[in-house]
Amino acid sequence: MAWSFSIGRLFGSDIRVHATFFLLLLWIGLMAYADSGMTAALTSVLFVLALFACVVAHEFGHALTARRYGIKTPDITLLPIGGMARLEKMPDKPAQEILVALAGPAVNVVIWAVLTLLLGAQSGEALVDIADLTPATFLAQLAAVNLFLAVFNLLPAFPMDGGRVLRALLQTRMPRPRATETAAHAGQVVAFLMAFAALATGNMILLLVAFFVFVAGNAESKDVSMRAATHHMQARDAMITSFESLAPSDPLQTAANTLIRTTQHEFPVLTADGTLAGFLTREALFAAMAEDGAALRSVSVLMTSDIPRAHLDTPLQEVTDALYKGAPAVVVCSTEDKMLGYITRENLGELMVLQTRRPK
Repeated sequence: MAWSFSIGRLFGSDIRVHATFFLLLLWIGLMAYADSGMTAALTSVLFVLALFACVVAHEFGHALTARRYGIKTPDITLLPIGGMARLEKMPDKPAQEILVALAGPAVNVVIWAVLTLLLGAQSGEALVDIADLTPATFLAQLAAVNLFLAVFNLLPAFPMDGGRVLRALLQTRMPRPRATETAAHAGQVVAFLMAFAALATGNMILLLVAFFVFVAGNAESKDVSMRAATHHMQARDAMITSFESLAPSDPLQTAANTLIRTTQHEFPVLTADGTLAGFLTREALFAAMAEDGAALRSVSVLMTSDIPRAHLDTPLQEVTDALYKGAPAVVVCSTEDKMLGYITRENLGELMVLQTRRPK
C-alpha cells in the first residue's frame, strides 16, 4: 500500500504503518495537550499505541488462523481507521472462512477478559472517550474498547468480519459470487447507516469506516464475480503473445526507447537462447532513469528475476493467485521451458471484464 512503510516482521508477516497513522497520533496528542496538559497528551498517545497493538493482535488472529489452511498473509497495515491483514486469498470453504473471520474478534474478547478478569479493570464503568482518559482508567478504557471492537467487527457489513461470516453462511445456500454480492449489498446498507450516525454525531473516523465498507465491499464483490467468470479458463486464454523483449546486456536507454514506441508496461528479459532471465517493469525503469548515468546501466541490474511460471493448460485461477501475490507477470512456458507469452494484472482484468459482459 502506498504511503506505508515496514516496522518489522512477526510470524512471517510484514507489519506496516501508514503515514496518516502518525497524523492521528499527532492530532490526538495536541488535542489532549491543549485540553489538559502534557500528562494527558502522553497518556492519550500511549493509549492509542496500546489500542493499535490490540488491533495488530486482532489481525494476527485472522492471519494465523488462515495459515492453518495454507493461506499466507504477506503484510498487515495499520491505518487511522484500524488494521488490514492482506491475506493471499480467503478460504473457499464456508466453515473455514467463518473461523478465519471470527478469529479476529475472538482475540479482542480474550484481551478484554484478561484485562477485566485477571487485572481487575472495571470496563463496564469506563467512559469510552479518549477525552476523559486518565492513568487510573487506562486499563478500563482499553478493556472497554476491545469489547466494542469485537462487537463492532461482527456487524454484517461486508467485508468486515461479520460480513464475511454472513457471506460464508449464504454460500451454503447459493453460489459464492451471488453470496458475495448479497453480503456486499447488506454491507452497503450498514455503511449508509454508519455514515448517517457519523454525520449526526460528528464522528469522522466512523464516516471513514463507512466509506471503506461501501467501496471495499463493492470492489471485492466484482473481484469474486470476475474470478467466477474465468473459472474454466486456462493460461492460454489470457496470455499476451505479441510483445517486444530485451536482453540482459541492453542499456536502460534501450529499454526507455522501447517503452516510448510500444504500449507495453513491462518487458520480458530473454537470454540469447530464448530463456527467460526476468522482467523489467515500467516503475523500476522510471525510478532508475531519474538517477544520473542510469541510462548506461544494463537491464539485468533492475530486472525482477523471480517470475512465476505457468503452462498453457494451467488453470487461470492459479495465475490470478500468483499475480495477486505481487508478481509483475506470470510467464507461460512450453514443456522445454521456452517462453510462449505472459500474463499481467492489466490484461487479465481486461479479459475478466469481457467475460462478465458477454450475453448469458
